[in-house]
Amino acid sequence: MRINKLDNVEINLADGHKYAAQDIAAGENIIKYGSPIGHATVPIAKGEHVHTHNVKTNLAGNLEYTYSYKDYGIQPVDSALTFMGYRRENGDVGIRNEVWIVNTVGCVNKIAERLSALTGARSFPHPFGCSQLGDDQRTTQLILRGMVNHPNAGGVLVLGLGCENNNIALFKEILGEYDPKRVKFLNCQDHDDEIAAGVALIEELQAYAATFRRQPIPLARLRIGLKCGGSDGYSGISANPLVGCLSDRVIACGGSCVLTEVPEMFGAEHLLMERCVSREVFDKTVALINDFKDYYTRHNQVIYENPSPGNKAGGITTLEEKSLGCVQKGGLCPVVDVLDYGDTLTKNGLSLLNGPGNDIVAITNLMAAGVHLILFTTGRGTPIGGAVPTVKIATNHDLAVRKANWIDFDASPVLGEKSMDAVTDDLLTYVLSVASGEETKNEQNGYREISIFKDGVTL
Repeated sequence: MRINKLDNVEINLADGHKYAAQDIAAGENIIKYGSPIGHATVPIAKGEHVHTHNVKTNLAGNLEYTYSYKDYGIQPVDSALTFMGYRRENGDVGIRNEVWIVNTVGCVNKIAERLSALTGARSFPHPFGCSQLGDDQRTTQLILRGMVNHPNAGGVLVLGLGCENNNIALFKEILGEYDPKRVKFLNCQDHDDEIAAGVALIEELQAYAATFRRQPIPLARLRIGLKCGGSDGYSGISANPLVGCLSDRVIACGGSCVLTEVPEMFGAEHLLMERCVSREVFDKTVALINDFKDYYTRHNQVIYENPSPGNKAGGITTLEEKSLGCVQKGGLCPVVDVLDYGDTLTKNGLSLLNGPGNDIVAITNLMAAGVHLILFTTGRGTPIGGAVPTVKIATNHDLAVRKANWIDFDASPVLGEKSMDAVTDDLLTYVLSVASGEETKNEQNGYREISIFKDGVTL
């Protein structure tokens, strides 16, 4: 299979790996998806396997870019599609009606777990909230603020210890206005029996959450996070383009999607920059890319230390190849905004979100930005799940069958069995069912994690 007419490699659909479609000279670029993914380190004969043994990345340091907008013609459409969601008192919309326990500090993780076991409220352990300084503490506070404000939670107990840097009094300054019926606070050091006090508060929150009922909500109100992990050679030709088509469909109907994993934009950032709706958004995207490269070099790391061993085993050779496949999840709609850690999604359309490719950090960042659910493509398989429903989309049929306890949707029919439009229809139907209450595999299994980005010292 040759993906683009400009490519000088073909994909073997039996294993997802690349093979030379013509003789390639040493130093000549390897072209896949119509763009360079690196260069040949030795002469490669037609039909020869093209991979890490004979290809090297072209990536280097920061680059300069020129803004030139390209419109791919995705037109708005009127849609009668709806999902059954919850309208909150502040006008927001949720697709779940859970009670969450949000810890200000890792010291109370086990107390939160006990409260969860006793009440059914959801707890999300993390190690941070104390012994942090500057930007690290600020990032922790912003991510937790996004969690407290998330509309999938009908009620939230903010659980603190009492002596931590991120104590409840300080966190309230970051949190700002809140509804005391929906958000309650507990400092464990202030109570002789913090378990009894916590159970009583959670029962109040559960009673409040029970006042909400599902009702029809327009598709335009849906916010979707886009993520991949454990990618393989099929990712860029099945699951990722499928999610891109779904993204375009949702955005055309007025909805919102968020693409993250900045290092997995390296080598493909030009495809996002040419779709930025304004010079301001373009400049933010340039800063997003170059600032993350600076983060690597500040820690004396090369920017191309990726793909992972699993990615390579699956047929991905360089970071450019991984990135060109990764960004396809964002479809072809214009890029309307760039978000930083802890920013809340406010614009309809496609937004970019700062953060690394690490799976748990990325899904936590997406949740904190306010997405209702995450579409997570994978070719190798992963059980991971976030605080919001995390839909696992298999790039190949073998994975979908073998790991049916992890996988929610099989994208492999786009490789020849069904048209892309038909499988997009199927995926949209499934997404709307999840938004209406159908549990994903991560929810059924109880696999829900958070992890907060850290880039500084620990006291």
